[in-house]
Amino acid sequence: MKMFKKILIANRGEIAVRIIRACREMGISPVAVYSEADRAALHVALADEAVAIGPAPAVESYLDMDRIVRAVRETGAEAVHPGYGFLAENADFARCLEKEGIVFIGPRSEALELVGDKVRARQTMEKAGIPIIPGMKSVPSDAGEYIKAARALGFPVIVKASAGGGGKGMRVVTEEKGLGPALEAGRREAKSAFGDESVYLERYIEEPRHIEFQVLADNSGRTVHLFERECSIQRRHQKIVEETPSPALDDALRLKMGETAVKAMRAAGYNNAGTVEFLLDKDRNFYFLEVNARLQVEHPVTELVTGVDLVRRQILVAAGEPLALKQGDLRQRGHAIECRIYAEDPAANFLPSPGRILFLREPKGPGLRLDSGIYGGWDVPIYYDPILAKLVVWAENRELACRRMAAALDGFAVLGIHTTIDFLKDVIRHPEFRAGRTNTAFIPKYFDGWTRPPGEEGELPLALAAAAIDEMGRRTRPKGRPRAKEETAGPWQTLGRWRMGGAD
Repeated sequence: MKMFKKILIANRGEIAVRIIRACREMGISPVAVYSEADRAALHVALADEAVAIGPAPAVESYLDMDRIVRAVRETGAEAVHPGYGFLAENADFARCLEKEGIVFIGPRSEALELVGDKVRARQTMEKAGIPIIPGMKSVPSDAGEYIKAARALGFPVIVKASAGGGGKGMRVVTEEKGLGPALEAGRREAKSAFGDESVYLERYIEEPRHIEFQVLADNSGRTVHLFERECSIQRRHQKIVEETPSPALDDALRLKMGETAVKAMRAAGYNNAGTVEFLLDKDRNFYFLEVNARLQVEHPVTELVTGVDLVRRQILVAAGEPLALKQGDLRQRGHAIECRIYAEDPAANFLPSPGRILFLREPKGPGLRLDSGIYGGWDVPIYYDPILAKLVVWAENRELACRRMAAALDGFAVLGIHTTIDFLKDVIRHPEFRAGRTNTAFIPKYFDGWTRPPGEEGELPLALAAAAIDEMGRRTRPKGRPRAKEETAGPWQTLGRWRMGGAD
């Protein structure tokens, strides 16, 4: 096996930082790309090289395959890690890299085309005898076919993007008159997020649990699962809290679902890391939902309970190394919980909250992990998914993990923008969550109309003080390091020598 010397990361934010750190540990030189909006982003500063790839809109930068390939050629990178979102599940992108002789750190284009398209994946799973949710088996060109399908399935139905995941493009439709607007909105969001506006319909299963299984497969077909993640705490079909093990599974059901996940990936001829997602109904029947053909946002909880570095394993498989893991050797140890920290205002229907981070205090302590793409003084852009960081805890059991997460959230402060931190504190402390009685309707059922806890107004003096400190830092920056007016104060002065676009 010949290991890569240089990997380009075709992504941004906290996942780009996570991949950069994995590359460093493996002695691989990481290359970043960035849009105009991300010139001062943390992942840009941490990489060995950084290449500008276009304007702020994702379709003109992070979704532009030609610009990504040019960046690979400019820097001499041998492989591309797509992270998640953007081009991570785009079979055309993987095929383009293969033709250029560049390694795609993910599944082969054939497997990606099969499972990355949710409709084709459903067809494959049904042929393999895996239970699927009733729904459309193709993406129609005639709008009238959606109406026929919805009537046949029975309302409620859900509109889903065929080319991606992460809740993008999803809309629940409870009656026929809402179908047209939901399809239009779903197409717009899918086009913006994945560059593909294709959507399809499934029957909407009410109040299920969302359970997914992490899978690893090498290029020769050796396949294992690394157990489940419970992802039922969602808003607008976007996961916000994940944990493992799931409180809903016993050993027998875990074994059955894990074996089904492996069977699903083998049916698709899958290689590298991927996730098989299921819905578990109230009667403990499970149904195939989709394959996420990439690394998942919530991968850290699996890493903490299994001791397996998934990003490292992705790189090793892409370099041609056989999978050394054996199913019988894998174990779950303890309990891990992840909370996603978003730049959103939960008290205003989760509206995005871009702007400058005036003050940042990160939690510290045993059993804590923070995957973050931010720093104090950085301007959070409005153009992309508003995730800022992922706070992850591990403990010996679920109750201790819940306590540890609550304490960690109490120690996490981000001033200058709204975040989901206070909202997550209430979720973690809710008695139904602590009891493990969760499903995908948890947030609308218990947190509809949530308001910010009293006393947050007291943060204003702190924010003003932080702003004053920030301004002082601008006035006292080191001589000989001029900065344009619009450039945000960042970590540049403390990082030492680095390269952008191949120039010293």
